[in-house]
Amino acid sequence: MKPREIVTRAIEFRKPERLPVSGYSGEISDVTGVGRRDIKPPEAQDVPNMDQWLCLWGHTDMPNMGQVKGHPLEDLSDMKDFPWPDGNDPRRYENMPGQIDEIKNDPNRRDKFVSSGIFMILWERMHSLHGFENSMMDLMDNTPEINKLADRILQYDIEVVRNTHKYCGDNIQAINFSEDWGTEEDLQISPELWRKFFFPRYKKLFDVIHECGYYVWMHSCGKINKAIPGLIEAGCDVINMQQPRTNGIKEIGQQFAGKICFLSLCDIQKTLPEGDRKQIEKEAEELLYNWGTPEGGFILGDYGDHRAIGAKPEDKQFMLDTFRRIDPYKNGWKM
Repeated sequence: MKPREIVTRAIEFRKPERLPVSGYSGEISDVTGVGRRDIKPPEAQDVPNMDQWLCLWGHTDMPNMGQVKGHPLEDLSDMKDFPWPDGNDPRRYENMPGQIDEIKNDPNRRDKFVSSGIFMILWERMHSLHGFENSMMDLMDNTPEINKLADRILQYDIEVVRNTHKYCGDNIQAINFSEDWGTEEDLQISPELWRKFFFPRYKKLFDVIHECGYYVWMHSCGKINKAIPGLIEAGCDVINMQQPRTNGIKEIGQQFAGKICFLSLCDIQKTLPEGDRKQIEKEAEELLYNWGTPEGGFILGDYGDHRAIGAKPEDKQFMLDTFRRIDPYKNGWKM
C-alpha cells in the first residue's frame, strides 16, 4: 500500500497494512502538507509579532509558538470597523497549485496523504481576538456580539475551505486545524454550553469540509473527553490528542475506540519529558491496543520541537522505534 492509502484506511477503519505515521520529517511520515499565505492588513505589515487578525503575540526564551498578548477586539463594538481577513482573497491560494506540483514531482512525497491547515479555527481565535475572560463572560451571557464574532470567524473558515478546494481539488485529502479545549482536569466550559454554542458551528464547518471531499483532522490538547461525543457527531474524522495520560488511555478506548480515528503519541507532558524507556514501551502498547482497533483507527503522531516539551531527541526516536516495532497492523493483532 502507498502511504496515502495506509492513512486513508486507518481513518476509515479498513485495515491498513501497517501503522500510519504523521508529523515526522523526511520519508518517515506518511503525511505531507500544503500551506497558504496569510495576508496582513496594512496596519499589521510592519509589526513582526502581529498576525493577520491584528493579534499581537508575545514570546519568551522558551522555544514555543508564544501567546497572544494584544487582543484587538477587547471591545466587540469595534467589530464594525475591523479589517477582517478575507478568505476569498486569491493571493492566499496562488502558491498552492505550485506546491501540489512539487509534491507530484517528488518521488518521496507524491504518494503521501496531503493535508492543509487552518490555525486557531474558532474558540482559540475568539479568545485571541476578544480576550479569554471577556469571551468567557460573553459566552455565559450569550450576547449577540459574541455570536456575531463566532459567526464571522466561521465565515472566514468556510471561505478558506471552499477556496482550498477550488485551487487544490482532490489533490489534498484533509483539512487540519488546532482548537485546544481542555484544561488538565476538564473542558474549559460546561459540556452543555459547548454543545449549545459550538456544536452547531462545528457541524456547519465540518459539513463543508466533507462536501469538498476532505477529512476533518482536529488537534485539541487537555482533558477534552466530554467534547469527543459532540465532535464525533459533528463529523470529526481524526482527533489529535497529545496528552493521553491526562485523557485516560483505557477510559478513552472503552468509550470511543472504533468511533473516531486517533492521532497520538506518548504523553508530551509526562512520559516523553521523563524519558523512562519502560514507560514509553508500556504506553505505546496501551495506546495501540486501547485507542486502535484491528480494523484501524490509530495514527502515530509527533510533537515537532523536543525542546518545547523538555524531551530528548533520543527518547523521541526510541518512542518512534517502539511504536513501529510493536505495530499490530504489520505484526498481527493480539486478541
